[in-house]
Amino acid sequence: MKLTKEVRKVSRELFLTSFADGRLDAQKVRNLLQAVVASKPRHYMEILKNYQRLIRIEMEKRHAIIESASELNPDVSRRVVSDLKAKYGDDLTADFKVEPSLIGGLRIRVGNDVFDGSVTGRLQRLEQELATV
Repeated sequence: MKLTKEVRKVSRELFLTSFADGRLDAQKVRNLLQAVVASKPRHYMEILKNYQRLIRIEMEKRHAIIESASELNPDVSRRVVSDLKAKYGDDLTADFKVEPSLIGGLRIRVGNDVFDGSVTGRLQRLEQELATV
């Protein structure tokens, strides 16, 4: 379903109001949701769906998924997380996953940013380069 300008505008205003000190504030989000549900403005379900999408995207920007071929040493894990927090902010959360298909190295995803230093990723890039020659 295509969103109307009104729905996009209202949900965007709600989203921008959800921040305190540059960070998403859970209490503000709850209060805004309660206010919208209580007042039930025109197209409120579409407004809430788009607002939820904006919140989800923002939360993904603050969450890192770190994949490795084997379990990481705790010191290495702490160092990776601290380096990511230096780049993305102290409110970054992280999940570690073991993905044996990577063969070696790390693949890190933070929102839309992907850092692929895995052996599998390097082999795929090499294959693409050879295919274009």
